[in-house]
Amino acid sequence: MSDAIRVVVADDQQVVREGLVALLGLIDGIEVTGAAANGVEAVDLVARGNVDVVLMDLRMPVLDGTQATARITADFPDVAVLVLTTYADDASIANALRAGARGYLTKDAGRAEIGAALRSTAAGQSTFDPEVTKRLVAGLAPEPSATDGLTARETEVLRLIAQGLSNPEIAGQLFISEATVKTHINNTFAKIGARHRAEAVRYAYRKGIASDP
Repeated sequence: MSDAIRVVVADDQQVVREGLVALLGLIDGIEVTGAAANGVEAVDLVARGNVDVVLMDLRMPVLDGTQATARITADFPDVAVLVLTTYADDASIANALRAGARGYLTKDAGRAEIGAALRSTAAGQSTFDPEVTKRLVAGLAPEPSATDGLTARETEVLRLIAQGLSNPEIAGQLFISEATVKTHINNTFAKIGARHRAEAVRYAYRKGIASDP
């Protein structure tokens, strides 16, 4: 299990929390290293180490999932947060992504979907529930206007971000270094006014750089 993805489950409902722990125990390559009933407990478990991904509920007492996500991503940048919640409203999604969540699933996700999302999240990719993806791009018809001075390479990097590729994957596809990818991303985000990948994805759809499969 040394190469397993180490996961902390955070959910205030005991039956849900215990059910998730049992469910994840059935997925190859996943190891549950802790379970938290609120955001404070989740942050404490992450601080102890031995965590790759936190599977985070949003509505919890003491410290909610959004606040816990913000603390974790700020203080432990190597730990990813994957939201698993009942709520898929615009405000919940936006707040979680601003806090640094790398992915967002709703609780009707099955075992295979959760397992795939944990693996993608641990690998640095962004993973969204189909309903969340629809909300991120809802009403964003492509605009023929200029793309804020993006170079051809920056546009290509943005297109690959919208496809969910991680920095190493973008580097491999474009045959450039990860450092160069990061430079292109920083320049792109500055030009389009994006604060995180979710906003960049929305921009890519709005400008027609990305499109639904």
